[in-house]
Amino acid sequence: MATTGEEWVANYVAAWKSNDPEQIGALFTDDAVYLTSPDSEPRRGREAIVAGWLDDLDEPGTWTFDWDVIHEHDGFAVVQGRTEYPAERDYINLWIVRLADDGRATEFTEWYMPRPHEG
Repeated sequence: MATTGEEWVANYVAAWKSNDPEQIGALFTDDAVYLTSPDSEPRRGREAIVAGWLDDLDEPGTWTFDWDVIHEHDGFAVVQGRTEYPAERDYINLWIVRLADDGRATEFTEWYMPRPHEG
């Protein structure tokens, strides 16, 4: 499994493309916390994270995601990205990821800011 922020994000994007429950679950510790926005009610635990993901999934091929890890230190990673949904909307993303020693996320928080749509 992932050991760096870059590897974790690459695995996250692969799970995003597949929507495979095992691939999604492998990203997170048993007791992980996932916030879909900083002030949202968190999804607590791997099962809740996978269920929430599958309830609100993006269909493969309907989006692109470009990203860069802009800071990483001691299991803490900051990721900047841009998600484009060509048919409808675009977002600038900021992710905060805290990783356990085994490379799985213990905490994931995302911010997404809409951009003017160019499509």
